[in-house]
Amino acid sequence: MIFSVLGRYFFVRYVITVLWFLFGVVSIIYLIDFSEVVGNISEEAGQNLVDALLITALRLPYILQQTIPFIALFSAMVALIALNRRHELVVARAAGISVWQFIMPFVVGAALLGAASVLALNPLASWSQKRALGLEAVGGKQDQVVPWLRQITDGQDTIIGGRGIAENGTELLDAVVIYFDDQGGIAKRQDATRAVLSDGSWTLHDVTQTEAGELSTHMDEVQVKTNLEEDFVQQHLVQPDLVSFFALPRQITLARQFGTSTSALETQYNYLLSLPLLLVAMTLIAATVCLKFSRFAQSPTVILGGILSGFLLYVTSVLVKAFGSSGILSPLLAAWIPVVVAMALGLTILLHQEDG
Repeated sequence: MIFSVLGRYFFVRYVITVLWFLFGVVSIIYLIDFSEVVGNISEEAGQNLVDALLITALRLPYILQQTIPFIALFSAMVALIALNRRHELVVARAAGISVWQFIMPFVVGAALLGAASVLALNPLASWSQKRALGLEAVGGKQDQVVPWLRQITDGQDTIIGGRGIAENGTELLDAVVIYFDDQGGIAKRQDATRAVLSDGSWTLHDVTQTEAGELSTHMDEVQVKTNLEEDFVQQHLVQPDLVSFFALPRQITLARQFGTSTSALETQYNYLLSLPLLLVAMTLIAATVCLKFSRFAQSPTVILGGILSGFLLYVTSVLVKAFGSSGILSPLLAAWIPVVVAMALGLTILLHQEDG
């Protein structure tokens, strides 16, 4: 069916609807997010309106990928309702084409949309969001959650943290290094505008050093020895949803080598693998409420039921994903169970509606 003239026509109608929704969602996200970013830029740090426009553009792919399941749902609903209102589905049924045949172009379109989201949008979102976070941290008004890193090098016990990260986790902005003495008390503290990780050391820039009972001193640059490897620091500082799909297998392998939990990374990886089927499930849900012919218009109650069902599926998948990331559920089950159950329900409802 997908390669027939009618199948190509349905597929093109679906693609056009998806493109219109993408255009609308991108426009709305950009306008709303720009108003937020403008309030967070810092003129003291030399940022201006151009920086706000750039930060908003960099944040856009990351936010957009969160809306892809809803774009798939609404696109399928709108396309099917439009075809139904123009009696094109009625004609297709009269020609002996079953629902399973003319729904296939929409299923293939949803699967391709999911594949594009995983293979293209996700790596782009990972790259752009990291740079957006770095620019926001430079402004000084947007704090990130940066976990403290503890290191014991040459007998010196220190912890290092910061207010923001950049360069894929190898640079800390507004970094703080705290030194401990042999009794576990704080010996001194160093505050730097940034700390850059290189082979065997952190390089602190524009440093203010404070020791107990002494006046603070300023130094342009300080070297802090470290035994932390770059891969280890990146694995601890970068959030799983900011890791590109293609980099996730390597990050999972590194986490196992370092003896840290891989639940969050494995859950994210399996979630991305299941995304095309999640969009297919969204399409099946749309079909269950939009294929029935109505002379004037689809019942608002039925359409609302489809929207609520899609929203429930998305919320459930996010909730179960959180359970998988925390280690409560197996990452494989957390990513795939909601998708499999939703597809089974959608197919069952369609079988009941169409075949009795």
